[in-house]
Amino acid sequence: MSERAPIVVAITGASGAPYAVRLVEALVRAEERVWLMISSHGWRLLQMESGIGSLQELRERTNPHGWDTYVTLYDAEDRGAAPASGSARTRGMIICPCSMGTLAALAAGTSRSLVERAGDVTLKERRPLILVVRETPLSVIHLENMLRLTRAGAIVLPAAPGFYNAPRDITDLVDFVVARVLDHIDVDHSLGKRWGAEPDGDA
Repeated sequence: MSERAPIVVAITGASGAPYAVRLVEALVRAEERVWLMISSHGWRLLQMESGIGSLQELRERTNPHGWDTYVTLYDAEDRGAAPASGSARTRGMIICPCSMGTLAALAAGTSRSLVERAGDVTLKERRPLILVVRETPLSVIHLENMLRLTRAGAIVLPAAPGFYNAPRDITDLVDFVVARVLDHIDVDHSLGKRWGAEPDGDA
């Protein structure tokens, strides 16, 4: 059996670092290959919101035993890296969280960084591009950029957790959003209950 193609993951500067950390952890636990890139603002976000100030700390928080096997880190400014080429096979890309600046760059096709170029490649190759946006309120410019990207084939997935499963803590809220992301990139998981599923015994 051939090895499954990797999933590209980018972390940018919008608020929502816990979503990114949980997403990478879930992908590693699912034994999915991850091509990871983190913008300079993404690193700042990880430090500010999750207390992660180095690659080693991120590795420790996202399953260190699987990290070395499944995660490949790319310099977010290296536009010559593998994710920048459509000939490099991937199963799609997730930008989590996705800043409004990154959203705008993708909508305009500027490709100024590896993150933007990889997103542009994902669109042109007709692969899944999932944008986990986190901003409020939304301006007309934000909405128009989202509409333009949706028409181009992207999935705009706001970091907006639901409450119908009666979340008990922040982890439950984070898992709700990450579970939706995993569904759209076709990765099996057990994060939270699905609508209509039987409740847990201790619920």
